[in-house]
Amino acid sequence: MQRSGNFRGSLFMCLAMAGFTCNDALVKAVTGVMNLGQIMMVRGAFTSILVLLIARHFGALRPLRLLMNPMIGLRILAEVGASITYISALGQLPLANASAILQALPLAVTLGAALFLSESVGWRRWLAILAGFAGVLVVLRPGPEGFTLAALSVVASVLCAALRDLCTRRIDPAVPSLFISSITAIAITLIGAVLIVPLGGWEPMTPVSIGYLAGASLLLLVGYQCIVLTMRNGEIAVVAPFRYTSLIWSIGIGVLFFSEKPDVWMITGVAIIIASGLYAFARENKRRTAAVAQTSQTLSPK
Repeated sequence: MQRSGNFRGSLFMCLAMAGFTCNDALVKAVTGVMNLGQIMMVRGAFTSILVLLIARHFGALRPLRLLMNPMIGLRILAEVGASITYISALGQLPLANASAILQALPLAVTLGAALFLSESVGWRRWLAILAGFAGVLVVLRPGPEGFTLAALSVVASVLCAALRDLCTRRIDPAVPSLFISSITAIAITLIGAVLIVPLGGWEPMTPVSIGYLAGASLLLLVGYQCIVLTMRNGEIAVVAPFRYTSLIWSIGIGVLFFSEKPDVWMITGVAIIIASGLYAFARENKRRTAAVAQTSQTLSPK
């Protein structure tokens, strides 16, 4: 039965990564015809409408006074920061490179949990974290020409996303995730609207660009829903490695639609990031298994 659940969970993880990567590709496709603020506002508006309708259907809307919760407010700010930095980088960086750097997110979350939530991290996982970040440096390319503002923006996006995930761990589980998603989508829309004029003003939109952003918002929802289904069906140690399928999508889309060619730095960095991430997943699974076994032994009758 668990094997079947793991298969479904792995499939949902692959679908989630496909949704997120195709969303990135659609956003990247419009970065040349409108500014960051306009992209955030238009995509955010579509997303807000869809999420609010779903949240209302499931009765997940809550009073706005919940926004006074510091963790919810900080999570929203972190999500806005992640959106700003990542979208701004997509127009200037190959899709595969941006996706590769983003794969360091689980390692960044582990690092943050160790530093700020006092979670236990053994020396092996510390080595995996350091190796993963070394892989990010390789993707960035050693030397002045590699450390571009766009590449560093993706690194900033990883840090913001890690902060978002750490805040999520501290939010009361009784607060519906759909409510948090709704408020976050609205916040991104409003921030995007504020940024339009400072970043150059509103640009006329074609039906194609509108369709791209509408499709991007729908793909985001598909991705998030598939992540939920992933965690409900499969064991995290089994399904988590399938997040790296996003690299297959990003490389393929980059080559076919954006005429991008992965270089040796990117491929080497990706290999290091994936290897360190898989090792960290394996060590975490071993730690949890040992903890469960110890608990079972303690509770078993003598």
